[in-house]
Amino acid sequence: MRLAPLPALLLLALAPLAQAQTPAAAESAKPVAVVNGKEIPALYGELVKREMAQGQPVTPELDTRVRESLINLELLSRAAIDKGIDKGANLAAAIDIRRKDMLAKAYLEDYLKTHPVTNAEITAVYDKAKAEPAEMEYRARHILVNSEAEAKKIIADLGKKAKFEDLAKKFSKDAGSAKNGGALDWADRGAYAKEFSDAMVALKKGETSKTPVKTQFGYHIIRLDDVRKSELPPLDVVRGEIVKQLQQQRIRDAIAAVRASAKID
Repeated sequence: MRLAPLPALLLLALAPLAQAQTPAAAESAKPVAVVNGKEIPALYGELVKREMAQGQPVTPELDTRVRESLINLELLSRAAIDKGIDKGANLAAAIDIRRKDMLAKAYLEDYLKTHPVTNAEITAVYDKAKAEPAEMEYRARHILVNSEAEAKKIIADLGKKAKFEDLAKKFSKDAGSAKNGGALDWADRGAYAKEFSDAMVALKKGETSKTPVKTQFGYHIIRLDDVRKSELPPLDVVRGEIVKQLQQQRIRDAIAAVRASAKID
């Protein structure tokens, strides 16, 4: 049920627009401040306050920080304009890109609102995934070392009845698994480097690799502890993930539509 990721710029644009929306009352409220005769609208204060608060309670101290920040912003931006800094090509381009980024965000948010994900679509995606053959999941252990010679020495020690878990704790460079005797969590083969996964799935349950397995991380000795078929979680558990994936598809549709009607050289 995985979908291709969105372009990086659009990911920036897709922070929920609702977080930046403010009740209409803020638009007619008392200005945050008046600087050199120019009002800083209350709406600006609400937008900055939401960004600064990051979900935390609003306090008088935060209101003060927001007010001072907006005053500084007004004064410094005016000083930049007075010096002609805003006419610089790099800054003008950066401002234009940011403006277009925000407009793209607003357009895509509106597209999602007017093309909502339906329960029927969610169920269809889930049923399709449920009908697909179950992937196999593997629980393995490994010992990661820097050189092939080290790996061969460990394989020889295992042949002399040394315990895999003890050698992993002593020699493995993978700190996360070494403390657990080299144990890795249940995962499908796609979770690992190809060289690792190819060697792992070729093992029988309880078997250890006879030769070092080289990946970009170093040399591995792998033991396959168990294998099972993956189980699809209940629909209620994955509903949110499916909705996000369908929304990503909606966004790709919106991008495809505007590109289809454009002349691009």
